[in-house]
Amino acid sequence: MIRWLLLSLVLGLASPTWARERVPDVVLTGQVVGADHQTYKPVTFDVPAGVTRLTVAFDYTGKDQKTVIDIGLMDPQRFRGWSGGNKRALSLSAEDATLSYLPGPLPAGRWTLLLGVPNARPGSVASYEARIFLDRASGAVGLLTAPVSPGPGWYRGDLHMHTGHSDGSCLAQSGARVPCPVYRTAEAAVARGLDFIAVTDHNTTSQFAAMAELQPAFDKLLLIPGREITTFQGHANVFGPTAFLDFRLGDPALPNIRTLEDLVEAAGGLFSINHPSAPSGEACMGCGWTAPDTDYGKVQAIEVANGGSERAQGGAEGPLSGVAFWQTQLNAGHRITAVGGSDNHDAGLDRDIASAIGRPTTVVYAEGLSTPGLLAGLRSGRVFIDLGGTRDRMLDLTARASSGTAVMGGVLAVKPGEVVRFAATATGADLAGLEVVRDGVTQAVRFEQPGVFALKAGDRPAWVRVNLRDGGGRLLLIGNPIYLRPAGK
Repeated sequence: MIRWLLLSLVLGLASPTWARERVPDVVLTGQVVGADHQTYKPVTFDVPAGVTRLTVAFDYTGKDQKTVIDIGLMDPQRFRGWSGGNKRALSLSAEDATLSYLPGPLPAGRWTLLLGVPNARPGSVASYEARIFLDRASGAVGLLTAPVSPGPGWYRGDLHMHTGHSDGSCLAQSGARVPCPVYRTAEAAVARGLDFIAVTDHNTTSQFAAMAELQPAFDKLLLIPGREITTFQGHANVFGPTAFLDFRLGDPALPNIRTLEDLVEAAGGLFSINHPSAPSGEACMGCGWTAPDTDYGKVQAIEVANGGSERAQGGAEGPLSGVAFWQTQLNAGHRITAVGGSDNHDAGLDRDIASAIGRPTTVVYAEGLSTPGLLAGLRSGRVFIDLGGTRDRMLDLTARASSGTAVMGGVLAVKPGEVVRFAATATGADLAGLEVVRDGVTQAVRFEQPGVFALKAGDRPAWVRVNLRDGGGRLLLIGNPIYLRPAGK
């Protein structure tokens, strides 16, 4: 089944594309005639036990005859909402619901799609169809019916931020510090020039309803569902799923970290370890990653640059940087994408301060600006981190061998002893500051021309990535690797 359903559905008379392409679980059809003018018509359907999301796509004919059909919904126990004629699709789960509707458990039994007919001319006949989709999994949920931008390209965003749904705060009109509403974060992201954000409040899911309400108004900014799973043995962002995920690591309900990783995988989510090198103890309880028996094969990303850590250590590089932790996992043979996040807790923070929204920025090459597109882009590894949160700096890396070519995040088969040619491209910064890292060690290379260099392949797997520094040696951009694998192995 398609995992990516919808929280917030744009206005319009036609059913959305996904509703036409996916096979519904229930189809309700019928007619509205002139005699139905200014009446209500209940249409019932059964929902089995175990459904975690219910989605309805509704359409009808007869608009040319001025027939109007409004819709609402009732479960076996209570009224769940009324959108009248302003929506043709709706979606509900325990944590979220399309505007006009109430989130909450989806009880098994007889549900009612309530049709209101404010107008039907005498003698008119209109047909309606309701396509109902019943999901039993907590798969990743996008907030739009279509990508903000349907085309491939580089997209800039912030993957770690907090609002009043956890410990984020900002200034009220009076100057008092109050829990900060989600819209302040979205506004700050727009001002920063970001294309996407993930609101990652601690352990909670309540922010998703707020995001669903905001997404139609922020139609150039993708809002990715996320939360920071905060345990006593480390913090991890989970992107995509909206259903509750247990965070009580060590409790019988969640005996070990691998159980959590399995839950995230089953829900279609992306698992990203946060600020892994932060201290753990009274200074920052559980902030560093100490979870034993972590299966790094199920870790898709590691936050190597964290805005809060940068503020604490006075720069991007230092003991709190996650780069060394990440590179250790790369050397162990894992393909894990490096990402950054502001870890913002105040949407009003001055943009020039580390941990302001968008500082650092994660820049992702994706096939489209949508939740599934961005998650796929993060998994692919064609990603770099802009530590200054600029709007224009870019970095990419390609490699060429006899077997073909690869880009950041990709794998290139190489013969032992073969010379592999690399080409880095950058904008907004001087390629003279390019730094080449192989298997965690900075390489002294000869550049044939700006950004172009060659390395000889060994007989073992390796990885190569680049950073970009300014004239004073300050780190500006962090790139992800290209993985070299011995041919035939």
